[in-house]
Amino acid sequence: MKIAFGLITKFKAHPGNRRALVNILLEAAAGLDKYNACIQYVVSVNEDDPDTVIVTEVWTDSGHHKASLDNEEVKAVIERAKPLIESIEKSVSMDVVGGKGL
Repeated sequence: MKIAFGLITKFKAHPGNRRALVNILLEAAAGLDKYNACIQYVVSVNEDDPDTVIVTEVWTDSGHHKASLDNEEVKAVIERAKPLIESIEKSVSMDVVGGKGL
């Protein structure tokens, strides 16, 4: 029944760095246009938690997600984001079984 691979990651930015982290993650999202295997890449914030950024991803499968991490452009974006990230509080992998927008 699985139709895709999903990943939700909660990043904690160093205080005052959330906007810069969001901007880099949005650049990453735009760069994923060339990856047909990336169905969704959504960057979210909550104004009640000023240092947290949540990224929700849906890929055709986990192999395509893993392969994207070997791309030089993706690696460069990750390296730019690393200094802004205090911690990765949670990362959850999921088997996507359906829903609106898929």
